[in-house]
Amino acid sequence: MYELVQISEQTFYINCPAKIGVYVTNVNQVYLIDSGNDKDAGRKVRQILEKNGWQLKGILNTHSNADHIGGNRYLQSQTGCRVFGSGIEAAFTQYPILEPSFLYGGYPCKELRHKFLLAQSSEVHDFSDENFPKELEVIPLPGHFFDMVGFRTPDDTVFLADCISSRATLDKYAISFIYDVEAYLKTLDLVENMKASMFVPAHAEACADVRELVQYNREKVHEIAERLIKICQEALTFEQILQKIFEAYGLSMNFEQYVLVGSTIRSYLSWLKDRGDLETVFQNHLLLWKAKPEI
Repeated sequence: MYELVQISEQTFYINCPAKIGVYVTNVNQVYLIDSGNDKDAGRKVRQILEKNGWQLKGILNTHSNADHIGGNRYLQSQTGCRVFGSGIEAAFTQYPILEPSFLYGGYPCKELRHKFLLAQSSEVHDFSDENFPKELEVIPLPGHFFDMVGFRTPDDTVFLADCISSRATLDKYAISFIYDVEAYLKTLDLVENMKASMFVPAHAEACADVRELVQYNREKVHEIAERLIKICQEALTFEQILQKIFEAYGLSMNFEQYVLVGSTIRSYLSWLKDRGDLETVFQNHLLLWKAKPEI
């Protein structure tokens, strides 16, 4: 874990739970793509940089989930590097209480205020900042989170952030976190047709061809959608739907899984309602979801 893997003369990644990209400039200055999940991750990253004689110039955040920005604060305080982000992701990075609050839908109880959902804050600069490395291409990859992006380095390596999960992860947990299902499917279409010398997803193996994995992720989305439509043949509350999803996929319920899977299922329900597959009714002070009858 935390092994430095070289892709090309200037591009590397650190193999850890959420892969960290390393782009080395011609003067041995380094830009990280994400920073790991906490202070300890930041410390390990700093040791790798020092061992190679690299000076940390900046951190480019793909999105604001805690496992991608958790090392920001430590590295920024130790090196004075800049952190770059954009849009809603920049706001969540600067005010990380927004992540567990968004997931829960209110003020998060202490079981949700931990490093896996609540990173330390860091000062953020927009991608338009004059100090952003202009030789890197910013690739919008919305769907998993609000304004998630990927990056293409000059040697044609693309860092894909969380837009695809590994086959092993999907087989084990079935449901990957998605904020906007429609945007996520469009991002999968984009990535499927993308060309690059190497792709580095944060939670899957680096490879030169991601098309098969993209298709597997797409199939899982449609599988979950079809299951929800079947579940909603009878009018059910969200909590009843979530219970049936946990039972169907053999998932264990705790606060973290409740908000992560629950938020994702709410996004599926919204997408299916907007598509016309589900309808809602308020009955006895309850919001009920039901599949629309076939005509």
